[in-house]
Amino acid sequence: MKDRWYKIDDKVRFLLVGGFNFSVSYLIYSAACIVLGTVFYQISLVLAWIFSSVISFTTQKFLVFRSSGFWFREYLKCCTTWFFSYLINAIVLEILVKLGQVNVYIAQLIATAVCAIFTYILFKKFAFKNHS
Repeated sequence: MKDRWYKIDDKVRFLLVGGFNFSVSYLIYSAACIVLGTVFYQISLVLAWIFSSVISFTTQKFLVFRSSGFWFREYLKCCTTWFFSYLINAIVLEILVKLGQVNVYIAQLIATAVCAIFTYILFKKFAFKNHS
């Protein structure tokens, strides 16, 4: 099974694992919006990014990029990637909600799609560059 998984192109593995990571993050975001109220959607976004980062790092490192690099250095690189990805997400979310009058749940779906491409490129070329 393991051999089959790693024969799959890393872009496809990224989409599959990213789908799982997105689901976790989106559930946290949605739960926070429900608990805090949708007016606090940016705080909900921060909470989702904080909690899902550990899961995302682990799954990307081992299941997508098969990296054997020093985990702490890679985690710091991932944090850098997430910082820029978070900024893009927050800006797109704000534009969609405030200017586009898009529902906060739908806006987050769209913002995540925009960030996924950016994140893949930075993970592959920067965070997990030395993957085996």
